[in-house]
Amino acid sequence: MDVKHIFFDLDHTLWDFDKNSKLTFQQIFQEQNIKLNIDDFLKVYMPVNLKYWKLYREDKISKSDLRFNRLKEVFDALNYKVTPNLIHLISDLYIKYLSTYNHLFDNTVEVLKYLQQKYELHIITNGFEEIQNKKLQNSGIANYFNQIITSESIGLKKPNSKVFEFALDKVKTVPENAIMIGDSYEADVLGALNSGMLAIHFTSENKSDSGVLTINNLIKLKDYL
Repeated sequence: MDVKHIFFDLDHTLWDFDKNSKLTFQQIFQEQNIKLNIDDFLKVYMPVNLKYWKLYREDKISKSDLRFNRLKEVFDALNYKVTPNLIHLISDLYIKYLSTYNHLFDNTVEVLKYLQQKYELHIITNGFEEIQNKKLQNSGIANYFNQIITSESIGLKKPNSKVFEFALDKVKTVPENAIMIGDSYEADVLGALNSGMLAIHFTSENKSDSGVLTINNLIKLKDYL
């Protein structure tokens, strides 16, 4: 293994999306006087959100469809009456507030400091352009990465192999010298493997898929890299 470049996903891999998202919704619900228990809301929202992101990755819905319909479906499921205008407002406030909460996964900074001494580090993310850079800056980890590649900036989404080919070309390397680390088996792991790169699956489920190296804490990267 002759790795020179490490590509990380951001949400659910370094940046604790679930915790930050919960805090964001709590702020919005309080401001807009939405009388829903946040845990009841999130129990429905989280799988719905994943469903809509999968559709977005597959180019079956637009960004605006994702942002509106994931919320509408959840409020409908909870039988909570909201107007379309309020859904649009919540969606806008969510984007506005999300990057102001910056919880990272355990050991993120320690591991990035360690890896930066040995490799060039980069980000490949399907997240929205306007907030991914803010998340990196506000959480204090932007300086660890040489290239930040967002799906919106190149018009393609993981797991499309062209995303990984673009990233490899951008950093002037070959698949054999690069590894992808991410939480999504479909988008990150399979996308990278299909491009000839190595991959590590970061997941709390702590199980191996098809022989791919799996970790449940970022500190374990020190054992392999």
